[in-house]
Amino acid sequence: MRVYEWDGVPTPIVDADNYILIGLGGFPDNGTGDWQQEVAVPAADAMQAAAITMYSEPKWRRKMLGKSGKPTPRRGAHASKSAGASMGGGQTHPQNLSLTVRNAAVLASLFALEPFRRIAGFTNMVFYAFAQQLHGFYAAEFDKICAHDPSILRNLPRRLSVFSTATFNFGPATVTLPHIDFRNLAWGWCAITALGNFAPDRGGHLVLWDLKLIIRFPPGATILIPSAILRHSNINIAKHETRFSFTQYTPAGLFRWVYNKFRTDKDIDKSKTTTPQEHEQRRKDRARRWAEGIKMYSKWEGRTRTL
Repeated sequence: MRVYEWDGVPTPIVDADNYILIGLGGFPDNGTGDWQQEVAVPAADAMQAAAITMYSEPKWRRKMLGKSGKPTPRRGAHASKSAGASMGGGQTHPQNLSLTVRNAAVLASLFALEPFRRIAGFTNMVFYAFAQQLHGFYAAEFDKICAHDPSILRNLPRRLSVFSTATFNFGPATVTLPHIDFRNLAWGWCAITALGNFAPDRGGHLVLWDLKLIIRFPPGATILIPSAILRHSNINIAKHETRFSFTQYTPAGLFRWVYNKFRTDKDIDKSKTTTPQEHEQRRKDRARRWAEGIKMYSKWEGRTRTL
């Protein structure tokens, strides 16, 4: 494994053909001054307060270890809540994720805070800078869903985010186990923003197992990765430290819904009106979509930093 002591400066990670595979977004001012004091620290404080409200503090803190001290959830033993549009797992159409009235109000209050709006806006800008065509695809497809079904709610204004869904990982020690986000778009990106009070030189690093790469991941920084195809996790932090994360993404099922002209695969495959020729064309399209998808990656023409 290689270790990249990333300093938070926006940096692309490119493949052998110089296409940007990962966007190390960092922070607008290299993590010093205003960004830390006005965005990163208040966002972490707000997430901690929200967690205590939703879980009650003792229960929230027990999430650090999980039952019998062993993490059982697939991604790790930390508390988390998601909001936004969902499609998959047998759903017949896109729906807003179900939340209790209290939890919905708490998450809505987080989305309304200036620190999270600044994080989302900066992430949106970085996404556009590193992958303009992919960013445009995300924006256009979610626009179609919202236009088709006005009941689908955006977590944030369109100008701030093209993603349909977000997860607040409340920790208090958000350290994920090795996993892939198999419900996300295969060639798409997921944006991860690290928050909290931890020493990034000693823990919290992002581990990309398939690339055999460990990346220093300081609080307040954002990284965009193809989370459906790269197995990833985090390095542990110290017992007295806290680490939260704010992730933004769009489930693959939403893209399939638009591609199917607002129908599910099951509806089309079982429909008596679907001809054999249409079935064959869909089979060919599925094989071709990956090749078309990775063409949305941008080629980096500038200098690259040595990892």
